[in-house]
Amino acid sequence: MEVMPYQPELEPAVLPAEAPRQTPPAVISNDWRTGLPCLTGSLMSLRELRASDAPALFSTLSSEQVSKFISPPPKTVQGFEKFISWAIAQRQAGQFVCFAIVPHGQDTAVGLFQVRALDPTFETAEWGFVLAQEFWGSGIFMDGARLMVDFAFEVLGVHRLEARASVKNGRGNGALRKLGAVQECVLRRSFERHGEFHDQALWTILNEDWLECRTVRVSPVTH
Repeated sequence: MEVMPYQPELEPAVLPAEAPRQTPPAVISNDWRTGLPCLTGSLMSLRELRASDAPALFSTLSSEQVSKFISPPPKTVQGFEKFISWAIAQRQAGQFVCFAIVPHGQDTAVGLFQVRALDPTFETAEWGFVLAQEFWGSGIFMDGARLMVDFAFEVLGVHRLEARASVKNGRGNGALRKLGAVQECVLRRSFERHGEFHDQALWTILNEDWLECRTVRVSPVTH
């Protein structure tokens, strides 16, 4: 999701008072509009964004290498606070989900997974991700991505999950290929960044394909 659905210029200058923080449920709930569950992997957890994540996300996503192939992130910590407030409101409206990536042993968000509906039923959706550079190649992306895709298909009810990545973004395209996504086409000059238009690869994962691949991954080895 290189083009962020969030538009900071449309947000109010003053943030609303933050609602009392609630502990997310420990198990996946289909009632995700009332709050995201905490999804736990072998290397990290995915949880709901918190206002306190704003400074860490500002530091992480302001890096030139990290933000090279995504829409410009908010320019201030307050801008990220507004983004977090917006993301929660969009989740409550049933249109968008955003998880913070938190490595085990830490409480600080080091990246994001996002999914947004492309139709009113959420059967077709687009997802994207961003991760702090120091965690590239650590296995955290794949650990979190599998949880995110499971959540999209099993809880959100997605049938077709799309992702777009600049053809120049070798790391992003490689990650999607390793996950099992299929490149369907190239969208010519479909993404503008720093005054340059990029071709984007369109990657998709279908519910039935993911279920088949997951069954293969968890099948016991027989001798």
